[in-house]
Amino acid sequence: MSEEFELLDEDGYPTDEALKRIVEWSHTDMPGLLEYARELWTYQDRWTVEGEKLFVSTGGWSGNESIIAAMGRNLFWLLCWEQSRRGGHYIFDLSRMPRTEKQAA
Repeated sequence: MSEEFELLDEDGYPTDEALKRIVEWSHTDMPGLLEYARELWTYQDRWTVEGEKLFVSTGGWSGNESIIAAMGRNLFWLLCWEQSRRGGHYIFDLSRMPRTEKQAA
């Protein structure tokens, strides 16, 4: 992915610009949002898709917590959030995600 700004700072945390992009990501491209957020995610083994469910765990890392907070400010959260558990565990139902621009409109 080519970016005109850095996605991560020198310590590996998502930059403010990267987080802003998550917040502002278009509801017509939610698969793209997930791909982008996963690129930023530390502990890739804690971001898994099983069928139509996305399971993520922050691993207690504040950079991942920042990504989750940004996702919470995007329409994706309203449509797909299913469960949050103490310890930074989240489940999203991807079957509720618009698949085409027509569905998203």
